[in-house]
Amino acid sequence: MSAAPTVETVLQGQADLKEWQEGVYRDLHAHPELGHQETRTAGMVAAELRERGFEVHERVGGTGVVGVLANGDGPVVLMRADMDALPVAEATGLPYASTVRTTDADGHEVPVMHACGHDVHVACLLGAARLLAGARDGWSGTFIALFQPAEELADGADRMVDDGLARLVPKPDVAFAQHVLAYPAGTVGAHPGPFLSLAESMRVTVHGRGSHGSMPHLAVDPVVLAAMIVVRLQAVVSRELPPGEFAVLTVGRVAVGSKSNIIGDHAVLELNLRAYSEETRSRMVAAIERIVRAECQASGSPKEPEFETYDRYPLTDNDPAVTARVAAAFRAHFGDAVQDYGRQTASEDFSAVPNALGVPYLYWAIGGIDPDLYRDAAARGALLEEIPGNHSPKFAPVIEPTLETGTAAAVVAALAWLAPSGQDGDTSSAES
Repeated sequence: MSAAPTVETVLQGQADLKEWQEGVYRDLHAHPELGHQETRTAGMVAAELRERGFEVHERVGGTGVVGVLANGDGPVVLMRADMDALPVAEATGLPYASTVRTTDADGHEVPVMHACGHDVHVACLLGAARLLAGARDGWSGTFIALFQPAEELADGADRMVDDGLARLVPKPDVAFAQHVLAYPAGTVGAHPGPFLSLAESMRVTVHGRGSHGSMPHLAVDPVVLAAMIVVRLQAVVSRELPPGEFAVLTVGRVAVGSKSNIIGDHAVLELNLRAYSEETRSRMVAAIERIVRAECQASGSPKEPEFETYDRYPLTDNDPAVTARVAAAFRAHFGDAVQDYGRQTASEDFSAVPNALGVPYLYWAIGGIDPDLYRDAAARGALLEEIPGNHSPKFAPVIEPTLETGTAAAVVAALAWLAPSGQDGDTSSAES
């Protein structure tokens, strides 16, 4: 099935971008920056957008960059890429592997790596921006390229919104984002409805009474209290939610005590919650608070427990009509390479942007793993053992066809709205 003529028009220059785009990607990968420290990346992005004729806004929400390319009358499409990296020591062995070390927000020296693929996202959006700017006769409307900081810190999108994003750009008709995942490179998939889980972390402090290790009868032991809470929390998902309702409740950290012969006076538990609905999240939070308070009472805790939530990610809930429209455009261009990866348990803050702007959105995924390696590992049942996932120190998307696919996907999705009237992107009878 052939792609729409306007898609072919815009993408015909993609082969000429390959050397430049791959160089951009290698440079980004070798020079990762943590959230809210993306000054080098932001500077490179802003310079490229200006060179292509975009109206550029810098330092939006700190280090965010927004480029607006107006090209006549028509719809407004926003496409976002996240820029930040992770405090991970790279172990890929690539010739362009990161050796960067920096100081994080807490003053600790840490290694830095693009272990989640945000370098792919930036390179793909820059490629799409260059293609659209170079083929303006093939489309009409406005394209907004938004480069977001600090997705990994869960506040980059909110900071851009709070810094007046809505005043800087025309209101979009639709918003897009994409993510490279551990699926075969060359594939692309869009899933309607909830796609990425909402998530939040919770810090729970419970109080005991300290004593010497030889005199436990004088103490209210926070170690025992914390242990009982951890055990009880394991039943929240398995016994308090309906079978088949997705939820994750992880106790990721327990901090208590300072020495083997000292019984401390408090314990701190750090939890992570994920769900596909606000109702499920609320039920988990209520269960956590009930269990913690009950265990504190059972242990004779001298003070009420304390609850603090942080790092909250909104639900990524793809608009069904937008998903159907883009999926049809993907099938027209990519054919059998279009897949439905299903719901993902990871979380994102992208939706804070379209939610704040009041526009529908679609967040899709592309594969980044060598297809032959993936198929071989799948045939042997060894995907989990042999294919590194996002955030792994060995996560290394193959450059091609990952960049080609991600760039084309951004262009194809945009042109499903921006194509001239009468072609496949005609918006006159489609709902957004």
